[in-house]
Amino acid sequence: MYAIVRAGGRQEKVSVGDTLLIDKVSGQAGDAVELTPLLVVDGTTVTSDADKLSKVSVTAEVVKAAKGPKIVIMKYKNKTGYRKRQGHRQPLTQVKITAIDA
Repeated sequence: MYAIVRAGGRQEKVSVGDTLLIDKVSGQAGDAVELTPLLVVDGTTVTSDADKLSKVSVTAEVVKAAKGPKIVIMKYKNKTGYRKRQGHRQPLTQVKITAIDA
């Protein structure tokens, strides 16, 4: 059994026991997070109807806070001596899928 869930503006394929990185969610390690299912596949049964999906719950547990890869932003203008260097690391949260209740 697996599900396609919406997690932080992206869609992720998850099954019980998977760990994944999603956009930062509030909560400490060990807290439960509810993810929105978009599609559930159980063997040959595919559920995509909104009414049936409202009864499905995908629960995840927060494992730890994490950061994405370093992105270097460089601005440069020729012949004027203007250079600007900036970096960014996106805050993320690592979660572990604990249950898919259909």
